[in-house]
Amino acid sequence: MTPDARYDGIADWYDTEFQPAPLESETWELLTRLLGEPSGALLDVGCGTGTYTAALAERGWDVTGLDVSEDMLRRAEAKGVHAVHADAASLPFEDASFDAATSVFTHTDVDDFAGLLREVVRVLRPGGPFVYIGVHPCFVGPHSVYDVGRRVPELHSDWYRLTGRYDDAPGISRASGVRIRVGATHLPLGLFLQTFVDAGLRLERVEEPAQREYSFGLAFRWRR
Repeated sequence: MTPDARYDGIADWYDTEFQPAPLESETWELLTRLLGEPSGALLDVGCGTGTYTAALAERGWDVTGLDVSEDMLRRAEAKGVHAVHADAASLPFEDASFDAATSVFTHTDVDDFAGLLREVVRVLRPGGPFVYIGVHPCFVGPHSVYDVGRRVPELHSDWYRLTGRYDDAPGISRASGVRIRVGATHLPLGLFLQTFVDAGLRLERVEEPAQREYSFGLAFRWRR
């Protein structure tokens, strides 16, 4: 399945059932706090159905959303998002076009996360912030069955070092929700972090959200 087709056909379900109230989430609080006050042009890479993108525009950012799925962008455009259909590893923008960038839960979807980060660095102005929020590679992935009720991961160590796309592993075969529908990509923690460094980003802040005993996510503010 090609990257542009993975989310095609599930955008309505994603908005109404899988993620019906994202602006009430810890993710939204982290995103806005790490970004700080609105200041200029912002690129939201992998914007999906555009709920965060539209809300960032309402806060005062001049936002462009980008995604590879036309079905997801259909929902984003209905929310008033200025949306661009493109591959995140080949952004259709000039160098240093944006004052800030965001990307939320994308490293588990894209095939070339290193390419995405290199392109973010290219289109960011010097000193611009890049806020990234994604699942925690230690506790979410092919090796982990996350018990939502107990909020405790059941880990299968033989799978942790797997890198790249997967659609058949304990973390999917016993899962529900979006991953059982579209598969996922996994990067072990060290490789995940090194990918940002190799792209030329400088880490300014990192947070493990404390809502669960074993954090489901990781949040960063990097600088160009």
